[in-house]
Formats: sequence, C-alpha cells, structure tokens
Amino acid sequence: MASAIEKTLGSTESSLALLKVLAENSFDSILITDASAKGKITYANKAFKKLTGHEPSDVLGKTPRILQGKGTDKKVIDRLSVALKTGGKFEGKAINYKKDGTPFIMYWRVLPIKVGKKIEAWLAIQREGSVI
Repeated sequence: MASAIEKTLGSTESSLALLKVLAENSFDSILITDASAKGKITYANKAFKKLTGHEPSDVLGKTPRILQGKGTDKKVIDRLSVALKTGGKFEGKAINYKKDGTPFIMYWRVLPIKVGKKIEAWLAIQREGSVI
C-alpha cells in the first residue's frame, strides 16, 4: 500500500520538483553528504548560508567538519560517527562555528538516504538553538 507521500509525489519528475521546492524554501538548513567515509558535501540550501555564513557553492566537496571548532563536544561527534558507521539515525546539539568564527548552538538530525538497503547519501537538517 502506498503512503500518502508516495501518492502525492507521483512521478519521478514530480518528486524531484517537489523536493527542490521543499529544500530551497525550508527555514532549516539542509545539507546532503555523499555516503563515502569522507562524507563530502554534495548539496547545501540557502538556509545553510543564513545559519553558517558559508555560501552553498563554497562548501561543495568539503566535509561538515568545517563547522567544528574548539568548543564542539567530541562526545556528540563520536555519537554521530557511530550512527554513520552503523547506518543509523542521529539527533544532537553541539557548539559549531559560523564562517566568521562566531560560535553557535546547532541542533541537527542526520538521516540515511536509502535506496533499498543501500545508503546513497546522508541528509542533515540543522537549526540554530539557544542555551536556554
């Protein structure tokens, strides 16, 4: 039985058009990395620039580690690493750094993008939080 989203998406062309509109107009930062061990960025939306100060085109081929710094909690990154190695989901928060070096608290979810059982890429949904 097809889910409601599958019925809504219909054809591949419709699916791609819908996903493009969704990603480009999201209030949240969306980052996609490849499934390799290096996890290079293949896509970043406009909200990523607003969140981090990095132009999406400038981060392609780099890793999300460009956002980490001295205040980034290694325990959180270790949890993320385990999720990536095991194909699991991750949710967390950590201090990251904007392009200009300003620290901020980032809440994020990382989810595998699977085709069948094979992970094709990773999707990160990110937003800025506060210490409260």
